[in-house]
Amino acid sequence: MLFLVEAAIAIWLHDPIVRPYAGDSLAVVLVYAALRAVTPLRVRRAALLATLIAFAIEILQYFHLVYLLGLGGSRIAQAVLGTGFDLNDFGAYLIGTAAILIVEALRRQRP
Repeated sequence: MLFLVEAAIAIWLHDPIVRPYAGDSLAVVLVYAALRAVTPLRVRRAALLATLIAFAIEILQYFHLVYLLGLGGSRIAQAVLGTGFDLNDFGAYLIGTAAILIVEALRRQRP
């Protein structure tokens, strides 16, 4: 479900708030969820790794990775890898990471 929401945001939304910031925050959550589903990583390590992956992809956007790979004509590749570097995206990734840590802490507190 999270992937479908993220894909819909990436493909169909082109607004100045939701797509660039909420979409990037959710991207970290999506990567985190995938890591937790397929690895034995605990919450903090998975959250850190998800954040580092997002940071790495953002840095690779600075070097136009999608075009270097010859995938510039693919909307899916553009949506997944992104096409534009933006320093503000790092803040969105950190917000996504904070959301993960808050939700997981709240889940641990439930009886």
